Amino acid sequence: MKKFIHIDMDCFYAAVEMRDDPSLANVPMAIGGRSHRGVLSTSNYIARQYGVRSAMSNYKAKQLCPHLVIVPGRMHVYKQISHQIRAIFARYTSLIEPLSLDEAYLDVTDCTAFHGSATLIAEQIRKDIFNETGLTASAGIAPIKFLAKIASDENKPNGQCVITPERVDAFIDELPLRKIPGVGKVTHEKLLACGLVHGKDVKGLSLDEMAHRFGKFGRVLWRRCQGIDERGVETERVRKSVGVETTFEKDIQDLTQLKSILCDKLIPELTRRSEGYQTERAFTKLGVKVKFYDFSLTTKECQCSHIDPDILCTLLEQAIARHGNKPVRLVGVQIGLGDSPSNQVQMGLFN
Repeated sequence: MKKFIHIDMDCFYAAVEMRDDPSLANVPMAIGGRSHRGVLSTSNYIARQYGVRSAMSNYKAKQLCPHLVIVPGRMHVYKQISHQIRAIFARYTSLIEPLSLDEAYLDVTDCTAFHGSATLIAEQIRKDIFNETGLTASAGIAPIKFLAKIASDENKPNGQCVITPERVDAFIDELPLRKIPGVGKVTHEKLLACGLVHGKDVKGLSLDEMAHRFGKFGRVLWRRCQGIDERGVETERVRKSVGVETTFEKDIQDLTQLKSILCDKLIPELTRRSEGYQTERAFTKLGVKVKFYDFSLTTKECQCSHIDPDILCTLLEQAIARHGNKPVRLVGVQIGLGDSPSNQVQMGLFN
């Protein structure tokens, strides 16, 4: 029987800022750009009580919480602390799957500390993190990988939840489907329309019926609700793309100006960021992301083996035309990464 721990730092970026500046500890605060058009990366728990959330615009957050304090992020500090936390994990297991700077899966099946008790190992890891960084973390412990992630959110902040093998079936039966990783807003609405609310509702359907209603993800969801998840911890996660984006101070509708920003600012930065992958990984596709003034979002991609400004400009033009040439709030570009340079193939422009 496997023993998984999912560690999730509590409002990580905000917690670091509150640790380093105690005056922020008792006020609603968030991490974001200085412009009112910036987007928040996270907020503390006080701000969340006002409805402030990550990925929300600074302007919207200020509407919900006028006295919100927004501070610029310090990514170099967050990365340094993340490495420190990763070193703590390594004391207990080498099977570590980082999901981001502030969360990771650990497989402690063969760990001998605390006589192999995953519950006690998780408690000690959280104590080590607090003693050495001054930050709190929450943990989920389960014999099934996806349940460990769900469990880590059950007793936040600074808590942990254990789902023993004996509790798995009962826990899944009462588990709201919206909590299962991969169930987004649209899928959740479709599930509700079919009368599917909890895990036990899906259990009562056949695999073929779920596949017919919800396609490939229907099969995944059915298996999750049966308590089936054969995935182990992936110690080497392969990056699939490199990208860069910018949010404008004022909406821009002039296509010539947008292309100039793309060529003069975004493409040089994309080239710089992707340099380290050129000799090891194939470039497989180019993509453009456009967010409009009304926050609607569209992307346009094509297969390509190199960074081509003309192709990216054409993708930008098509993406904007798709939405009726509305004013643009944000533009991003990215390149997809394949396996190796030997697999590079130049495809037709919009195949």
